[in-house]
Amino acid sequence: MYKAIGIAALLFTGLLVVSFSSFYPGWDHAAAGPRERKIQATVFNQIVFFRNYVKDTLLVEVSKKKPDLQRLQQVFLRSRLLFKEFEWAAAYFAADLTERLNGPPVEEIENADLLDPSLARAIDPMGLQMIEQLIYPVYDTAGRKALISEAEHLVTNTGYLVAYFADHPLADWRILDAAKLEIFRVISLGITGYDNALSLNSMEESSVSLKSLRDVLTWYTGKKQQTPLLSDLDAAIAYLHQNPGFIAFDRAAFITRFANKISTGIALLEKALPSPGIQYNRMLRQEAGTLFDPDAFNVNAFAPGPEFHITDAKIRLGEKLFFDASLSGTGTRSCASCHQPERAYTDGLARPADIRDPAKLLERNAPTLLNAALQSNYFYDMKALTLEDQVRDVICNKAEMDGSMEAVIKYIAGNGSYRPLLAKAFPAKKEPDIHPDEVTNALASYVRSLTRLNSRFDAYMRGDDGALSGQELRGFNLFAGKAKCATCHFIPLFNGIVPPKYVGSETEVLGVPASLTDSTLDPDPGYYRVIGIDSYKNAFKVPGVRNIDKTAPYMHNGVYQTLDQLLEFYNKGGGAGLGIYLPNQTLPRENLHLTENEKEDIIAFMKSLESK
Repeated sequence: MYKAIGIAALLFTGLLVVSFSSFYPGWDHAAAGPRERKIQATVFNQIVFFRNYVKDTLLVEVSKKKPDLQRLQQVFLRSRLLFKEFEWAAAYFAADLTERLNGPPVEEIENADLLDPSLARAIDPMGLQMIEQLIYPVYDTAGRKALISEAEHLVTNTGYLVAYFADHPLADWRILDAAKLEIFRVISLGITGYDNALSLNSMEESSVSLKSLRDVLTWYTGKKQQTPLLSDLDAAIAYLHQNPGFIAFDRAAFITRFANKISTGIALLEKALPSPGIQYNRMLRQEAGTLFDPDAFNVNAFAPGPEFHITDAKIRLGEKLFFDASLSGTGTRSCASCHQPERAYTDGLARPADIRDPAKLLERNAPTLLNAALQSNYFYDMKALTLEDQVRDVICNKAEMDGSMEAVIKYIAGNGSYRPLLAKAFPAKKEPDIHPDEVTNALASYVRSLTRLNSRFDAYMRGDDGALSGQELRGFNLFAGKAKCATCHFIPLFNGIVPPKYVGSETEVLGVPASLTDSTLDPDPGYYRVIGIDSYKNAFKVPGVRNIDKTAPYMHNGVYQTLDQLLEFYNKGGGAGLGIYLPNQTLPRENLHLTENEKEDIIAFMKSLESK
């Protein structure tokens, strides 16, 4: 989701004008070394050139009353390539400004994560992806005014970026961190068509990104020294040039032969720096060499604070609580009732029953808890900010567990088997009373411990060439290519948290039907009920695909019983393909034209994502 415009953006909007060193007194332009200043100057010049090209060429073309479509598209593609030259730096150092240049072509939300949803407001989409929608596959002159406006916004917002990099010192450790994240961006967004869904010029754009990185990394390897890292970059760029077709591109080969080696090489350069810089608390660990390292992701990233991080003792306490039906108001339902380990922590039902009235079903399907820690916001409607919030909500929900934190605490205090577990889980505790946060944190810690990134797919990406069959590899390439699954279920987590910074989870409006036999829209408003913004009516959090073979039925209402049914829904273009009128549908409405063999390949790949 779109985040609030931060200080970095305000610096050059005219609302706030101060130098970067005012916020970081230890950093000043003069203190930067020659290498850092040279890289900053290169990025600055690239941004200036992009702005001038957009102003002098793209804006001129879109302003014509009868533009030549081929010429217009060529100029647009050139603009995107120029953007890709500095994307690695802009997206890292000025993310909010960069969203204005190349953000998703859907209405985003500002202040979406605040506790008061009434403060949220919609932000109109703008930038290159919006322009793409206006000129692909054809250009309707009725959209000329909007097209001109988008180009003008592009010029203006790039001007802010120019000002930002004019007075923004770069440090070696941040340059290398940004370079590595760009490799991850190419893997997860670039070669999947995430930000060029219509033009699909993904391979050329990715090659430009890598070429720009090569020029930067030469400053760290020596201009006259052809290191393995530079050789790997050259080989990757050549592979992209030799295989420009979006559909036929072998993404599995590209990642394992080139991209993983490049990111590992950059990580080695990071380790060789004299100072480590600042350690960020983000889900993708800074020291990760590849996206597929066994410990690449931090399960504590979205915990409320360091004191809520998992420990073995908290996990043991949380596991006991997880299987204890006495936490419910009736003493008949535990967390494990709806999240059964043998079913990948689901229950196999379309929707669970009301705890007090078995004839009445709950509103939504029970999702898997495997890898639940590797995402932000919880529940299908994103209403909980942390796993602790989710635990509390479920316990207190009248239909789900019909309990209360007061009753749970009273029960635990009177149960002698919990005392030693509590003492070990919270050893610094001084007061004798049990706090609700201790209960929710223990349960959340157990859920965080259910992170399993150890499938056969992961083994393949870590170097085991025999871990996947030919069919599964074809399925992966379809998943990340023609079928466009990976534009919502991002590699390598295959959930909806957006790489490469992994800060916010996406929602999508799919147009899910009420039943298999009734092609009318399911009435559940989803995220709209929480956020109250019209464009998010019927929007739901993007779930994970891992362990999907064990987590049927599918969708928030459990409407699809099989993977074949699920895949055909997407193949037809979601709700639009079923004849459901949903003007705010974010899933592409076009038929994917997947053959039966292709669908079988995709399903085979998805089954390879089962955790061990």
